Amino acid sequence: MIFPDYRPRRLRQNNSFRRMIRENVLSTNDLILPLFVKSGKDEKKPIPSMPDQFQMSVDNIVKEVKKAHNLGIPAVVLFGIPDKKDPLATSAYAKNGIVQKAVKELKNKVPEIIVITDVCLCQYTDHGHCGVVDGHTIDNDASLDILARIALSHAQAGADMVAPSDMMDGRVAEIRQTLDENDYHNTPIMSYAVKYCSAFYGPFRDAVHSAPQFSDRRTYQMDPANSLEAIREAAMDVEEGADIIMVKPALPYLDIICRIRDEVDLPVAAYNVSGEYAMVKAAEKKGWIDGKKVMMETLISIKRAGADMILTYFAIDAAKEIQG
Repeated sequence: MIFPDYRPRRLRQNNSFRRMIRENVLSTNDLILPLFVKSGKDEKKPIPSMPDQFQMSVDNIVKEVKKAHNLGIPAVVLFGIPDKKDPLATSAYAKNGIVQKAVKELKNKVPEIIVITDVCLCQYTDHGHCGVVDGHTIDNDASLDILARIALSHAQAGADMVAPSDMMDGRVAEIRQTLDENDYHNTPIMSYAVKYCSAFYGPFRDAVHSAPQFSDRRTYQMDPANSLEAIREAAMDVEEGADIIMVKPALPYLDIICRIRDEVDLPVAAYNVSGEYAMVKAAEKKGWIDGKKVMMETLISIKRAGADMILTYFAIDAAKEIQG
């Protein structure tokens, strides 16, 4: 097909034509809203590096989730901010932990929403790492039991899905076995299977106070230079019983999302992370970009790459744009 016999502009000349041939469509069904829950009442503390995002007490989390549900967003993911931290993250699996309280309240007040819980140690440890520490080494195998305890405690509180984000080897199998042994066969696992050691997480670590107190996370999160490794990581988690495979971050790894979509026959999620969000917000504030248009272009790029669902702090704003 060559000019002048073929003229691609014929089908771009008005909005109706453009709508008819549109290859990818973003809907509210694609969106998952991340939320940060803390103790207290009527608390709504702004996160400076993430404009329009907040650490919220459970009562305000309920209000935010009702808003999301009314906009057609089907799911939220909860990150806890505990009052106390210790080396073994004991507050992460406490029966009355902050996430457990939020899950119970949400399933009581907004039962239709899918409540996903982040399963990790970093927010709950005084050293800020995602696993148990032995000196300055992360002990992979010693971390697995704690991660499984956290996941089980979330399921017992009523979580619809658990999402391990720690990147310890073997944790999906350990969590699946623990859930099954306790009659939570129907609780799915959304695995952060392909999680890179990224500089785009900075604002999130401000939000949950989880920056490592020594070294970094390169021994367990993936090297940004690698793509074949992503296939192996995803395949491992599929074999261990994951129900959804996640790639994180999204924008610098659109090629990885595409590869995982081609290789894996499970649903694929992508996390439009805090740094990606913060850059758009900062440039919008400076007047350098149209924030809403960049937001929507960003999200459709993730969808186009192959993501079936997108975790994004833009979820509520995007849902409003989608609904017009």
